[in-house]
Amino acid sequence: MSNQQDKLATQIVSVGREKKYSQGIINPPVYRASTVVFDTMDDMRFAIKNKTNGEMFYGRRGTPTHFSFQQAISELEGGAGTALYPSGAGAISAALLSFLKSGDHLLMVDSAYEPTRDLCNKLLAGFGIETTYYDPLIGEGIKDLIQPNTKVLFLESPGSITMEIQDVPTLSRIAHEHDVVVMLDNTWASPINSRPFEMGVDISIQAATKYIVGHSDVMMGTATANEAHWEQLRENSYIMGQTTSPDDVYLAARGLRTLGVRMAQHDKNALKVANWLASRPEVDHLRHPAFETCPGHEFYQRDFSGGNGLFSFVLKQGNLASVTAFVENMRHFKMGFSWGGYESLILGVFGIDRLRTATTWDTSKPLIRLHIGLEDPDDLIADLTEAFERFNAVIDK
Repeated sequence: MSNQQDKLATQIVSVGREKKYSQGIINPPVYRASTVVFDTMDDMRFAIKNKTNGEMFYGRRGTPTHFSFQQAISELEGGAGTALYPSGAGAISAALLSFLKSGDHLLMVDSAYEPTRDLCNKLLAGFGIETTYYDPLIGEGIKDLIQPNTKVLFLESPGSITMEIQDVPTLSRIAHEHDVVVMLDNTWASPINSRPFEMGVDISIQAATKYIVGHSDVMMGTATANEAHWEQLRENSYIMGQTTSPDDVYLAARGLRTLGVRMAQHDKNALKVANWLASRPEVDHLRHPAFETCPGHEFYQRDFSGGNGLFSFVLKQGNLASVTAFVENMRHFKMGFSWGGYESLILGVFGIDRLRTATTWDTSKPLIRLHIGLEDPDDLIADLTEAFERFNAVIDK
């Protein structure tokens, strides 16, 4: 366990490497297990009694591979404990289902990740759980949406695709005044660029698939809870059968060790590309949290210690044909979902308006989302320069 006085770079290297998990090896080994066998009844009773305290009990409960990684994420995020899931979407689903039941009311941010909205509309609704979507920039106004049966306030900051940054401390304070559990999809910040529990969050969720793993080769989610909510999250997730492969956990733990240097380089590269984009005549505005044109920028300055490679920009004009010309035939940017790996990605995003019910979106101005990877940013800028040439050739027809 790292010393709390250690600086972040040291913590990233040190967390989760206790000898009881690592057996003195630098990287805790991969323990593959379903059945755990015991020599005596006393041994079995001891394991049962300590099954939630790092003692081997059954494979689904975890192995030292899992325990070491869970401890690492908990320490970096600042929570009491971390549960692991086979995807980020799995972490969101399990966290919500751990604290909601039929007849409850959920407040969901309107800029949420599309699968989160699908979960609310297609699954939770069938369970008799009502969802109200709210403007991500609502601030103090959230109090007017809280009902007697409101149990969870869900935040995602910055928002998926459109990147609105929320006033997390204000929203958390008001939620707690009404005994509402606060959950945050904290994937953009990763476990190192914000302090969710210091802002009042009860459960911080990561799609570890993204920056924690960092190499686009593992699906995983984490949910870290404070002391008051950890036992309920842990036990309900276990009851739902949530578990992860120790091989995947090993890769996630290995990725974690370079998280700090990767995030810093993603951030540096993205800022260079974003500043170049801001000078382009075709660009209406940037949706990058570090820029004043991004809604909630002031909260980014207050609550975040750094950025990453993911942001969007809005064009002054365009249509399906021109945006298609832009995003196709790139040399370095690849077209695909997810983000957080070492590679640069590009998406032309349409249909944002159909994913909004509490806010509106101007569909006349196309949005393009970028993930800036670890390539030389000058090469990425050259790639985007050619993309604008293709875009303008279609617009000028």
